[in-house]
Order: sequence, then structure tokens, then C-alpha cells
Amino acid sequence: MGHVALFLSPSSVASLLHGRSTRSSVKKHRRFCSSRVMATVSEDPIRQWILTEGKASEITRISSIGGGCINYANRYDTDVGSFFVKTNREIGPSMFEGESLGLRAMYDTKSIRVPLPYKVGSLPPSGSFIIMEFIEFGRSRGDQSVLGRKLAEMHKAGKSDKGFGFHVDNTIGSTPQINTWKDDWIEFFAEHRLGYQLKLARRQFDDPIILELGERLIKNMHVLFEGAVLEPCLLHGDLWSGNISSDKDGNPVILDPACYYGHNEAEFGMSWCAGFGGSFYNAYFEVMPKQPGFEKRRDLYMLYHYLNHYNLFGRGYRSSALSIIEDYLRMMKVSTV
Repeated sequence: MGHVALFLSPSSVASLLHGRSTRSSVKKHRRFCSSRVMATVSEDPIRQWILTEGKASEITRISSIGGGCINYANRYDTDVGSFFVKTNREIGPSMFEGESLGLRAMYDTKSIRVPLPYKVGSLPPSGSFIIMEFIEFGRSRGDQSVLGRKLAEMHKAGKSDKGFGFHVDNTIGSTPQINTWKDDWIEFFAEHRLGYQLKLARRQFDDPIILELGERLIKNMHVLFEGAVLEPCLLHGDLWSGNISSDKDGNPVILDPACYYGHNEAEFGMSWCAGFGGSFYNAYFEVMPKQPGFEKRRDLYMLYHYLNHYNLFGRGYRSSALSIIEDYLRMMKVSTV
């Protein structure tokens, strides 16, 4: 058994020397220690939630599990299991509230596995956090054909009667993603996706050329959708390799979404860094059949993400975005000068 050091006041020491009881001093000391612990818990909203609504009585370990270029991530181990926690010291709760709503919407489709969100809140003196289910990942990204089928099942199940958009605006990376509802997909994608990113690039990089050429594309891109069925489907919205994993049983897991209801093909806009293979697409199209003009629209949906990377990470992505715009304008016989 270990030894416990008890520090007493001079009066308590005097009581000991004179044979008087120190029980009252010990009780006061214990009450003081207990109040200090409670104060610490109440000052930390993450610990407070885990030890109350999370039904844990003890946090046994907190370990960093890395994070992206925007948030920090930690694993909280407790006597009732583990929790996954992301924090950001600069951005308020709205970013994580959007993520939480997206995770819940995907979870409710009962299709592909996602971490269940539990709590979003503010951090003192600034910042925010999200607490969610901790999923133990497997050693690989899992079976591509299973991923394709499960993703298609989510798109098929996740429908909206409000049109294209989402319940709140959210973020794609740290870029605001506007999700105001619209009935028309082409109008939604033109205004809230390509148009927003093009105007942002114009402001950030003083780049009138990409804005002018991009707006020409927007005015003519309706021809790319001829024959396509444009129904609102629940999209993950930022599906690249870093947001795809599998659990210990090999079931696919997707995380860190930028959800909205959009044309299902827009989900493949990050395919240039997602590693989707033939088995993925074959399984996907068995559930969600390929639509006429799919190949013609692939680069259009990639353009949104190339523009976002341009705005997030700088001019290294400008040439890829501009090349897609110019290729489409040439195909449509629209001037690039």
C-alpha cells in the first residue's frame, strides 16, 4: 500500500502535540480537496460531459491520436469505454455542430458505419469541441466493393424533401460551405459551390482570370447534365482517403464529413485523392445505376475541390483548376481568351 502525505496547519500540529483530535482538520482538508476536483471538472466541459452524461466515473487515460491541419484529436479512455474528442482553439462550435448534424444524418440511414456524435460545445476561453463514438480501426481501408455498395446504399436512403442543400451551413476543410436550400441542382452547384470558390479565389489571390473563365463555364455547364436524373441524395461531401477507414471487423467507416443533399455523382469530386478502383465503382453502380453523361461530369465535380484546395493551400492548385475550366470551355466551343 502506498503512503499518503497529509499537510496540516500549525494549529493542527499543535493539536497533535497536545493530544487533541485532528479529525475536524482532516475533514476540512478532504472537503477542500473535493471542492478543488469539482472545480477542475466544471472548468473542463469535455471532462464534465464524460463524467456525467457520458456515465463514466473515471477517466483513466487521455492520449493524442493526431489530427489534421485544422483540429486536434484525442482518445479519452474511461471505465465505461473510450470516446473520440476533437478540439479547435480558434473556431466556435458552429463548425462542429455542422459535422455533428452530418454524422447523425448519415448514421440515421443505417447504411455505412460512421462515428455517432454525442456532444458539441464551447471551450473556455475560446474554441470548441465535439465528443463522439470511438471506433477501433482495422489494419486496412477494407474491401473497396463493400465501400462502394454501402456508400450507394447511403445515397439511396438519404433523401430530402427540401431540395438541394442542408439544414445548416458547414465547412469543407476550413472553407465555409453554403447550404441554402434550392430546388434546382445546377443552380445550387453554380452558386454555392463553383461560384463561391471562384469569388473567394478572386478576393484572396487577386485572380480575375480564373473568375472570368469559371463564370463562362457556369453559364454553359447545363449541357453536361442532359439526360441525367438530378435527385437530392445525402452526401458525405469530402470523401478522400484520409476520411475512409474500416473497423476491426473490416466494415467500411467514413468520417469528417461536409454533408449536404446533392447530386450523387458530386460525391466523387475528391476521387483524385481517394483511390477508388474498378471494384468500388462496379459495386456502387449496382445499387445506384450510372447515369448518361457521367464521364463528362467527373471533372466538373473535381473542379469544386481543386478550387477549394487553391483557396486553402495556395497557388499550387491553381493550374489544375484552370486546366479543367479551359478543357470544358474548349469542349463547349466557348472562348478561353
